[in-house]
Amino acid sequence: MKETETIDPKNVLKNRELLYRLMVSQLFYDGHQNLAVSLSTTVQADPPCPPSDRLFHIVITGLQHEPEIQKPQTRAEALLGPGLDLEFETDMQTTAPEPALYETAYVTSHKGNCRAGAFSNDGQLVATGSVDASIKILDVDRMLAKSAPDAMEPAGSDQQGHPVIRTLYDHLEEVTCLEFHPREPILVSGSRDFTIKLFDYSKASVKKAFKTITDADQIRCMAFHPTGDYLVVGTNHPVMRVYDINTAQCYVCSIPSHQHVAGLTSIKYSPDAKVYASAGRDGSVKVWDGVSNRCVNTFLKAHDGAEVCSITFSRNGKYLLSSGKDSLVKLWELSTSRCLIAYTGAGTTGKQEHKAQAAFNHTEDYVMFPDEATTSLCCWNSRNASRKQLLSLGHNGPVRYLVHSPNAPAFLTCSDDFRARFWYRRTPTH
Repeated sequence: MKETETIDPKNVLKNRELLYRLMVSQLFYDGHQNLAVSLSTTVQADPPCPPSDRLFHIVITGLQHEPEIQKPQTRAEALLGPGLDLEFETDMQTTAPEPALYETAYVTSHKGNCRAGAFSNDGQLVATGSVDASIKILDVDRMLAKSAPDAMEPAGSDQQGHPVIRTLYDHLEEVTCLEFHPREPILVSGSRDFTIKLFDYSKASVKKAFKTITDADQIRCMAFHPTGDYLVVGTNHPVMRVYDINTAQCYVCSIPSHQHVAGLTSIKYSPDAKVYASAGRDGSVKVWDGVSNRCVNTFLKAHDGAEVCSITFSRNGKYLLSSGKDSLVKLWELSTSRCLIAYTGAGTTGKQEHKAQAAFNHTEDYVMFPDEATTSLCCWNSRNASRKQLLSLGHNGPVRYLVHSPNAPAFLTCSDDFRARFWYRRTPTH
């Protein structure tokens, strides 16, 4: 059996120098003099490089002999495509519709500002939460049936059923966050009233929670472990909590220096649950070990010191998408802790007053982010950050929450105008 070769750092450095020299020579050969001189100066190429076409021929030869990587597809990849993976794809063609093509399919109203929203894992239900302390659960198929162009029902008919299938009242203050259980018909809500409520929405008559967890501070954000057994919770306090859903036992990291130094704004688990990430008002993003609850990485001043508003993982867990009150959206590579892409041009007034969420569409071809001042949706190609067409969101107040369906061309916007809008891109079969 062949012995495993150890990589000599000197050889790596030597090969990098050769690569840079080949790049400089190719630029000279192709007539890009200014770029070639600039790169040559940056990498301190010595002796100076002559014009050469060698790099081009090396790339052609290498591509001809590159083995095709046949990795097994996950169910999500089979249904939605490969998702975002910059390691392998640089010229991916987008197949999903641009978010600017979506249309409002349904509007629901609360009696107060609408501040929270969520999709179920199968994309069949959405939930909305309000400052009026109420929660609504809506059926996606019923919303689409109500708004279908050929939906002609006889007068007085309720054949399709009302889209709002549950209205829940058990909080005393604003509902700040909502999460569907990944496997059970359970909706979890967090509130300014210091409580986390668990509702069993499989029962038609349910109005109250079957379990309440009381915390010591206002609940601001939360995320389910993919098994559904644990809930990681962020409050106005810097210390993050992990709750066992079955026992209500609370766990925290025992190392104070690992914690944020201000309240939390967003929390997400990676799809494989090996890590989870948190964002805070202190401007930092932290990555935590999913088993030990210890911080394993910190992006200090992730948005140049501005409050970080949202974070979300890519499906493959390689990337983390963050948004900040500096109106920027950034894509971070977790293996190198680098910001690979900055999606710019969303903030017409510069800094935001309220926090807003950046989201991938269901195929991860696009990145979406609402512009606070114009109440329009900004959108970019996720791979090259090219700006796409704006979509007017039709709200009469700031959009306070945005979430995209996990498996369909649909998203939900929640606004201070008391309304939540369900957006959908119809195909000829819908």
